[in-house]
Amino acid sequence: MNTPQILRPQFPPGYVDNPKTFLTWESVEQKLREAINYWLCSVRPNARPHSIPKWAVWVNGRIYFDGSPETRHARNIAQNPYVSVHLESGTEAVMMDGAARELRPTRELAQAIAAAYTAKYKSFGYAPEPHQWDEGGLFEIQPHTVLAWTKFNEDPTKFVFE
Repeated sequence: MNTPQILRPQFPPGYVDNPKTFLTWESVEQKLREAINYWLCSVRPNARPHSIPKWAVWVNGRIYFDGSPETRHARNIAQNPYVSVHLESGTEAVMMDGAARELRPTRELAQAIAAAYTAKYKSFGYAPEPHQWDEGGLFEIQPHTVLAWTKFNEDPTKFVFE
């Protein structure tokens, strides 16, 4: 994955007038890797938004989640790949916009994704096998932009991927 360009997000006057620092991409990646619940926002064919909490993993600079291609969000993604993903905290926020797609992973990628899922969710009763996505049901989100902060008035940071 490419290193993102680091920018200051643009806010209306009075929101963040004197930011002091930038976040590092490494600190944001850590939050993406460690998060348990991710809020996935897709767009229905009639342009109405659809949000759902998902279990997911961060592997090789991408978010991966699984589920039936017949779910509302999977059908939305098949029609329009653009999604937003938000982590649960509004205080230490991470918000990603990107493009999602269903994929059939290589054996190596499937093993890495299964290992990440098992490490994170085994205590919740979920430990997938790498071959379970051979016929579909695995989705990848490639980030385009990520907006994050730990202290809104001090360190709002925008990461842009080419």
